[in-house]
Amino acid sequence: MMPTASEPVNIWDWQWIRQHPVRFTGIILHLLLRTLFGIFWLAAAINKISKGWLTTDILKVIFLDRLTEMPPDSFAVLYLQVFAIPLYQLVAWVIAFGELYAAVGLLFGITTRWAAWMSFFILANLAIGGYYDASLLPFFILNIIFLCWPSGQWLGFDRRLASQHPRSRWFR
Repeated sequence: MMPTASEPVNIWDWQWIRQHPVRFTGIILHLLLRTLFGIFWLAAAINKISKGWLTTDILKVIFLDRLTEMPPDSFAVLYLQVFAIPLYQLVAWVIAFGELYAAVGLLFGITTRWAAWMSFFILANLAIGGYYDASLLPFFILNIIFLCWPSGQWLGFDRRLASQHPRSRWFR
């Protein structure tokens, strides 16, 4: 019997695993990558908080140093001069707590897709601010994957919270 749209598939059922071994392997890989990415964001957030980003002007110093490395007519310089440097304290808080939110969401499968959006937002702002290189591409791809599949429904709190709050977009 095929499940309906309102009946989520239990991927942890042995019968389902035997019937869908390739799909199950993909889900396990997805969950592993989600966990590793969550650990990455947690380490990044802890680093920023412990280094004093929230209480010092360290981010402003980093941005000013970055200005000297970029062509003066680039969009990244404009972005830093008009937005990031004047609002460096707010930017530091958004980055640190955005990374922390992304970490918790990805690690525990709670508001997983929203956590992936926050991660994508942080990465996009890093790229706009002149920190783009090819190493960011896999991170963008991971975020798109996390946005496309409901991994919080497979393993995490999203499934339970979605059943308690069926109209909420937070847990889909």
